[in-house]
Formats: sequence, C-alpha cells, structure tokens
Amino acid sequence: MERSEIMQRVVGILTEAVEVRRQTRENPGVEVALTGAVSALLVETLPKIELPADASAQETAHIITDALAPAIVTLANCFSYAFVHLAEVHDEGRTDTTATDVLRSLSLQFAQREGKLEGE
Repeated sequence: MERSEIMQRVVGILTEAVEVRRQTRENPGVEVALTGAVSALLVETLPKIELPADASAQETAHIITDALAPAIVTLANCFSYAFVHLAEVHDEGRTDTTATDVLRSLSLQFAQREGKLEGE
C-alpha cells in the first residue's frame, strides 16, 4: 500500500473519530458503532510473518521487529503528520474551519499526490 493511500486511510480514521466524538457528546450513554477501520488498516499494512520452527525467543523477537518496524513507523508518521496539521490550524486560532474540513482537505491533498504518481 502506497504512503499516500495510508495517509488517506489515517485521515478517514481520524474523521470517523471526530464523528464518533460528536455523536457521543450529542447522545450521552448511547453506544456508537465503529467501522473497524483501524483493524482493517493494520491487516492491510502489517506484513505476514513466518517464523522458523527452530527460532529462539531472541531470533523470533528480531524477525518480528524487523518485519513490523517499517509499517509501524509509516503508520506513526501518518498519524503524527495529521495531528500536527490539525494542531497548526488550532494554534493559529482558526475558527473558519472545522477539524473535519481540515481532514477533508488533507485527504484531498494526498489523493492528488496519488493521482500524480499514477499519471506519471
């Protein structure tokens, strides 16, 4: 999965979180259903790991760390990027836009990047 697609999925997860928070505030005590987007993203980005049957605990830990690290770093970077983007808008004191608007704009930015990469 390309980084721009991961970023768009992260923005979708954050947008869902904003909506869940809004619904929770408006309807206290009502359980709000989640879509499972986080689990789906993890399933799609984390690699399958095959371990040798005779691997020691230390070897197993090393294999798992090496396999998962790149995907986890990419996910953390994408969530951090989106957070910083939202925080900058907040710190500027902008009242002309909502968190959802900022996330939508960020998603469109990455969709355009993806289109440019495909069109080259």
